[in-house]
Amino acid sequence: MFDTDQSLLEKSEEVVGMSAILDETSLADDVQPPDVQLEAELKTAKEEAAEWQDRLLRKAAEFENYRKRVGKDKADAEAYAQSKILLEFLPVVDACARALKYFGMNPERSDHLQQYRDGVELLYRQLIDAIHRAGAVAIESEGKPFDPYLHEAVSREENSEFQEGIIIREVLKGYMFKEKLLRPAQVIVAACPQNNKVD
Repeated sequence: MFDTDQSLLEKSEEVVGMSAILDETSLADDVQPPDVQLEAELKTAKEEAAEWQDRLLRKAAEFENYRKRVGKDKADAEAYAQSKILLEFLPVVDACARALKYFGMNPERSDHLQQYRDGVELLYRQLIDAIHRAGAVAIESEGKPFDPYLHEAVSREENSEFQEGIIIREVLKGYMFKEKLLRPAQVIVAACPQNNKVD
């Protein structure tokens, strides 16, 4: 029995010795020379810096897009507000134009009536100048082909002097504002006379 204990003791010392050797070997494998360890840390730091730089660039691009979108929204809101104000002035411009047309048709030329006409004409010019400075541009319609995006046909008139679809007269002037339709021109469009139509 003593021999068995002795052999067990020797065997356990052998196992402990072998495990110590294994531990030293694994520790030796885990410990790297300082240069290799520094290179690994540098590589990790560079990867992390690249990741943060990528995040920063993405956030900067998102912010730039946001800034542009807000700027465009602000410009659109300003243009919308201006167009609404201009629309309020257009009936006044139309009334002045009708009054001047009436003065042109009236043969009476009394001083009082002439002064009234001059006042209306001055007001009309000032209004036209103001809406032009704001960016509104009158649509030229007479003699042009009918365009449903720019014109509103109030009637068709048989006329042999004009081709079909050509605007004969403008009833109400139309306006564009910043390349968008502010108000369509109300027009009368030429139609071929009934006796000239081919069946």
